[in-house]
Amino acid sequence: MSLGFGFFVKNAMFGVGLAMDAFSVSLANGLNEPCMKKRKAVLIAGVFAWFQALMPMLGWICVHSVVQYFSAFEKLIPWIALGLLSFIGGKMLHEGIHNQEECACAAKGIGIGGLILQGIATSIDALSVGFSIAHYDVASAILAALLIALVTFVICMLGVAIGKKAGTALAGKAGILGGVILIIIGWEIFLTGIF
Repeated sequence: MSLGFGFFVKNAMFGVGLAMDAFSVSLANGLNEPCMKKRKAVLIAGVFAWFQALMPMLGWICVHSVVQYFSAFEKLIPWIALGLLSFIGGKMLHEGIHNQEECACAAKGIGIGGLILQGIATSIDALSVGFSIAHYDVASAILAALLIALVTFVICMLGVAIGKKAGTALAGKAGILGGVILIIIGWEIFLTGIF
């Protein structure tokens, strides 16, 4: 496979497209935790980048090995994303409603378990990108996945930063807004996947 300019542009565009849900969730996380430390912001962006790289590679592996099993699983993707993001968003919404009077910096924020669930929910649709890169050799597929991860990381860092800035301004209402955003993203992924 030729690694020309077109290869990098195409896979960077895959990264931008795939990172939009992760960007929105990063924004919601920043809204929910406006005093988040830089280390946690990097962790959030890193988890999303990891899953956005992992899923296309899993899709690529499925194409080259167990494609018949993947096609049955593909119908469940919108349901899984809706369930995970609705659960996390509902929890964030509940905490936002019950903790409105607290200082913005007292917000607990997302734990590692919830962050992993967010990473899976926002990247599960990236499995299908494995079909788009099925003609790549192993090295090219890995390079494409790394490029997608890099783009996702940058976009998610931006999302957290914007969310933190807005979260500080919104104070007690930020957790509610973040929860609503996650639930809306879950429904958007669901409706897009079903129709």
